[in-house]
Amino acid sequence: MITTEQREKLRGWFAGRLPDDLFESLAEVTVDREEITVIGRIPEPRLAEGASDAEKEAAVQSRIQEFRERTREDRVAVAREAEHRFRKKVSWGVECGGERALFTHIAAPVMTRLRQPERQVLDTLIAAGVARSRSDALAWCVRLVQRHTDDWLTELRDSLEHVQRVRAQGPDAAPQDTAPQDASADEE
Repeated sequence: MITTEQREKLRGWFAGRLPDDLFESLAEVTVDREEITVIGRIPEPRLAEGASDAEKEAAVQSRIQEFRERTREDRVAVAREAEHRFRKKVSWGVECGGERALFTHIAAPVMTRLRQPERQVLDTLIAAGVARSRSDALAWCVRLVQRHTDDWLTELRDSLEHVQRVRAQGPDAAPQDTAPQDASADEE
């Protein structure tokens, strides 16, 4: 987990490095151990007054696809530089017309050991057709928790950031400011 300051520096790096005309605005930069995901807002397509929902949806999807193809070279160049600098893969996405679309992004394997009652939960999801495998069932459970506990997870992340700040001030932390010794004190 990274601190708020590190996250802000990362967001600042992307804001400064991205071409000015790539996005209307930089919506979100998220990071974990494996990946940095950059989401930008792009303009909605202009449609005739009274356009149907189907027309709006098709126009937004087309705009997202057009953006993805047109900006590929610029995004790849920035991603290469960021991957070298931050040692993490970079993924991209956009927000347009109330829709969020992620382009190619990584799915990192996560291993765990489960006791029988926990495995039975996963097996029930498979039997019910909710998931194809235990791995899919576990991912489904994570998405369910994520959807219903955003406030709790946000509070937990904030608490972890506080713990990291306190640790950084502990006795093992490198001194922040070491004042130069007074030369006259050494001469006496």
